[in-house]
Amino acid sequence: MSRISARGFAVASATAVTTVGAVVGVAQGGAAQPGNDAEATASDSTLLADLPVGQQAEVQTASLTQQADVQAIAADTTAKKSAEEAARKQAAKDAVAKQKAAKAAAQAAEEQAKAAKEAKERAETKAATARDSNRGDVGSFPQQSSYSVAEVQAIARQIVPSGQFQCFSNIVNHESTWNYQAVNPSSGAYGLVQALPAGKMASAGADWRTNPATQIKWGLNYMNERYGSPCDAWGYWQANGNY
Repeated sequence: MSRISARGFAVASATAVTTVGAVVGVAQGGAAQPGNDAEATASDSTLLADLPVGQQAEVQTASLTQQADVQAIAADTTAKKSAEEAARKQAAKDAVAKQKAAKAAAQAAEEQAKAAKEAKERAETKAATARDSNRGDVGSFPQQSSYSVAEVQAIARQIVPSGQFQCFSNIVNHESTWNYQAVNPSSGAYGLVQALPAGKMASAGADWRTNPATQIKWGLNYMNERYGSPCDAWGYWQANGNY
């Protein structure tokens, strides 16, 4: 190769390097630096003109190939960053979707548990109502010719709700000492709860004179309707000495 050819290729190499540097600078977001590089490029371009046409084409082809390589690298880097950003955004969307799904599942489970609890409470209330209804069924107690105090109390325990029995018992104990045939000689009050007038107990059954179950049913209804419960009636009795 001649001196001119060697010098031309050297100049071409310098030109290519300068051009590549400029392209890389742009790909990396930096501005190309004017000044010495531009002057060198202009000078090298002048020297390039000294080369034969065929060699000039070779040098220019090499320079363009290097530029294309740099541009391809820059494009690949940009594409990679775009793909990473898209993946990050998709991951964030997926996380939000999973969080919403988990929240919805938890809410559904809570609603199901609440519905199950309410259904259980309704069933228990229904069963308690049925028990209370059976408690008040006087016909479920076979009538006897006479009853002991223990027998009368046993009947009362089956009719009066367990949480109210002690209050009911306190009143009956003070009014009649559990004697279902007790009579107040001055007022005419009669029976376990000393109904006055005594005939009011007929609303619970025609056998009110001889059946303690009928008297207990009437007394329980009276306390519930007038005071709210046997315990409320007992509270009134304690404050006033009567009910």
